Amino acid sequence: MALIVQKFGGTSVADPDKIRNVARRVMKKAAEGNRMVVVLSAMAGETNRFVDLATQMQAIPDPREMDVLLSSGEQVTVALFAMAVKDEGMNAVSLLGDQVKISTDNTHTKARIKEINADLIKQHLDNGTIVVVAGFQGVTADGDITTLGRGGSDTTAVALAAALKADQCEIFTDVDGVYTTDPNICSRARKIDRITYDEMLELASLGAKVLDIRSVGLAKRFKVPVHVRSSFTETEGTWVVEEDDTMESMLVSGVTYNKNEATITISRVPDTPGTAAKLFTPISEAGIVVDMIIQNTRAGDLTDMTFTVPRSDYERAMRIVNEVAGEIKAESVNGSLGITKVSIVGVGMRNHSGIATTLFNVLAREGINILMISTSEIKVSCVIEEKYTELAVRALHDAFELERDNQPVPE
Repeated sequence: MALIVQKFGGTSVADPDKIRNVARRVMKKAAEGNRMVVVLSAMAGETNRFVDLATQMQAIPDPREMDVLLSSGEQVTVALFAMAVKDEGMNAVSLLGDQVKISTDNTHTKARIKEINADLIKQHLDNGTIVVVAGFQGVTADGDITTLGRGGSDTTAVALAAALKADQCEIFTDVDGVYTTDPNICSRARKIDRITYDEMLELASLGAKVLDIRSVGLAKRFKVPVHVRSSFTETEGTWVVEEDDTMESMLVSGVTYNKNEATITISRVPDTPGTAAKLFTPISEAGIVVDMIIQNTRAGDLTDMTFTVPRSDYERAMRIVNEVAGEIKAESVNGSLGITKVSIVGVGMRNHSGIATTLFNVLAREGINILMISTSEIKVSCVIEEKYTELAVRALHDAFELERDNQPVPE
């Protein structure tokens, strides 16, 4: 008898009929003798509707009250799901984040889980009850409701699977697994059967939207096998698991892109110790994440610094950089929203040379200029002009023959 945690996203529970379908799917697994814990998101579109309502009350909604509002979406779906299960003749109980005691820090709207008390869930499971938990939400030590940020229901599911020592964690979405690239851009994209935690972490951080990056980090830390699959079919999806020897035979596992990027360049900055700290400290204090950074040395002890930030933080970052520019006597500040970060990812890159060279040659052949480059053991990322995104993704997918189960080693 296995203990299974299943998470269903907003499109899977978008209306009462879909909630009933999900309930029947879970009940089928329970009838096979499995102990079932289900994590649900709010109905599709509800979170955005709540955000719109909030901004009608306050231009910048109070974070604490925002969490109270946003968490109500999951409360609706778990209650309706439990009703549907009971109507079909099985027993179910809905639990909210504060009832389960999903303890978080005090960072409203993007809280982090500190601890989970799984005792109440275990009691219900021992009684043969299907337990349905509201995703995306937790509670502070003071009893305030918190939410975990976009994609937080994935994190709830994996965290519960770790706390319960579940046999597996299944993440049901509107896609049937993790693909070698976005199938909407490249028709030859192939579904990946198995991918490592590290590869999935890189893909999630670089723009792939299949799994929330925090959920992958938790899965890796606690060695939780995660099965990403479709809510609408019985097809086997993609397993996110620990690395094994066979995985290194795949030089590149995927090509991904992220259009939510912007670049900022501060020119002719004094090339002296402490300058970078003066620039990036206030950006960090504002909660803005800086990704890629390059520095070009000029004559006369001057340098140019270019870095990327999320596009949603671009205006705030520009205001901060312009203020700092006056203090450090920089000549000018310029920015661009029209860029994309395109990346290749694969654990096989650690032991094979020539992969980065192939990427550079492919982009050059297509007439695509590389604006910035960053690398790690298992990824190479390039910033390019946004208008070349689809061309770059398709060309790289073809060059590394990702439609194949095994790839030729670059010469």
